[in-house]
Amino acid sequence: MLLQQFNEASRAQLDEILRPCVDNPRWIDEIATARPFTTLSQLFSAALAAADPFTPTEVAAAMAHHPRIGERPAGNSAEAEHSRREQSGVDPADRELARALAEGNRAYEEKFGQVFLIRAAGRTPSDILTALDRRLANTPEQETPIVASQLREIAVLRLQGVLQP
Repeated sequence: MLLQQFNEASRAQLDEILRPCVDNPRWIDEIATARPFTTLSQLFSAALAAADPFTPTEVAAAMAHHPRIGERPAGNSAEAEHSRREQSGVDPADRELARALAEGNRAYEEKFGQVFLIRAAGRTPSDILTALDRRLANTPEQETPIVASQLREIAVLRLQGVLQP
């Protein structure tokens, strides 16, 4: 998609573009209101600024759409496509990896009451498992801003993927 098309998109079209990046109406509104953008860099900076900070309520709402690390969502939605692409380095056929991720996900969910969220794109399975193990040592107060930060990274990365395929 070209920046000009993004700038000229209707609100409904903009929702279709941005909602799969992160389903956050305030974030979408702030980006829509900031248009037109003269460069992609300006757009990505605005997207990052609009996501900083995501409130705990916004994070909780967005988390409802994220699959567990190591599980690929079914379906043809744009959000499912983003997730499958982001987790492409995590091989579900690797049984040891699948077991370790399942155990880590379960422990994380028991401790924090939500799925483990990490920007998987560009990370190896070993990096992800290391981060999961390290973050399990956090308190909820320590983990909350980390999750919000990861959500920001994912949202902007997804937007970059849409506009810079």
